[in-house]
Amino acid sequence: MSDATIGRSGKPSRSKLGDVLRVASGNFLEMYDFMVFGYFAAAIGNAYFPPGDAFGTLLKSLATFGAGFLMRPLGAVVLGAFTDRHGRRAGLLLTLALMSLGIVTLAVTPSYATIGALAPILVLFGRLLQGFSAGAELGNVSVYLAEIATPGRKGFYVSWQSASQQVAVVAAALVGVLLSSLLGPAQLAAWGWRVPLLLGCAVVPFVFLLRRHLRESDEFERRGEKLDPGAIMRGLWRARAKVLAGMALVLMTTVSFYLITANTPTFGKLLDLPDRDVLWVTAAVGASNLAWLPVMGALSDRIGRKPILIACTMLAILTAYPAMLWLAAQPTIGKLITVELWLSALYASYNSAMVVYLTEIVPRHVRATGFSLAYSLATAIGGFTPFAVTWLIGRTGNHAVPGLWLSGAAAISLAATLLVERSPDPG
Repeated sequence: MSDATIGRSGKPSRSKLGDVLRVASGNFLEMYDFMVFGYFAAAIGNAYFPPGDAFGTLLKSLATFGAGFLMRPLGAVVLGAFTDRHGRRAGLLLTLALMSLGIVTLAVTPSYATIGALAPILVLFGRLLQGFSAGAELGNVSVYLAEIATPGRKGFYVSWQSASQQVAVVAAALVGVLLSSLLGPAQLAAWGWRVPLLLGCAVVPFVFLLRRHLRESDEFERRGEKLDPGAIMRGLWRARAKVLAGMALVLMTTVSFYLITANTPTFGKLLDLPDRDVLWVTAAVGASNLAWLPVMGALSDRIGRKPILIACTMLAILTAYPAMLWLAAQPTIGKLITVELWLSALYASYNSAMVVYLTEIVPRHVRATGFSLAYSLATAIGGFTPFAVTWLIGRTGNHAVPGLWLSGAAAISLAATLLVERSPDPG
């Protein structure tokens, strides 16, 4: 790494900070749109699906939200291989283009009352396209940040991938709070929910301008040769055990993240808590995540990844269900924010160590593909968390069941943490 990219103190230079901003901007946009869909799931369901009972329509909307995650593994393989062959910069520009098309599709599709059955088909297409691009976006960003990180600070650098997503969580929640203050329930349900989607569309050109000037990572350029797609697929097959272990590692992150962010407005409705207050809770969760991530990422650079991973998964197993029981017994906004801030601390602390650890266990020559596939396979499960816990609550009548869902994911991730080891060439 050249001296031009590292200051005398070992801190990143301005050019490197600019690269962090450029990659994080697209990650922000992707998560912003995902959060808007989750926050306004009820209104989106009413707009795009045939009239029916409110709970059934909500489940259809949440299923559409989750369907995008099923495309992530395919996107991880196709777009991840493209990135491993053509470079991190090219991959990041391609995922941004596909992501933007999906956002525009969701924002401008007419309602079911206007175009009938074509509405849910177009919305599903938009979500599948977003899922396809997201399958490699997060992996490309994480790998890029790991490869440009200054020595000994990889955990801190990679934590900004997740930190940018938390900015999106807060921004989407604040937009929701503002809209609920300015518009009545009828206006919000009729057209107000489109406003945050259109705001996301307006941001797209600025993100493209930022990413156009992104530099290729030095580590990729030093590799020299371009692997052909067949070589990448063979390398991915040889690394299959690490990819499956990585999927298990990621499960705690994806389940806990969507539980405390996208699912919170829906969960608040089921607890009969005020919508606006619940959105404030979601904004507080995003701010909490943002505060914890870089701190714990830096700590993982000092004490190692595994101690943090083990501690967080064990605490989630022991506390998630009791905390949810306490909340469900007599729901209040105060209890909701207490429980969610605790789960936020566990999620962000775990994720800060897990994401960088995943870049270290996957072999270098298939790093973008292997990372993206492992993350996407886990997200195909974790992304259905809003649908799964809502359905389970409806079936069992137990509002604490999300705690069991999270504890199960934490147990799987704990087992993977204890079994998996770093790749001999983590870079």
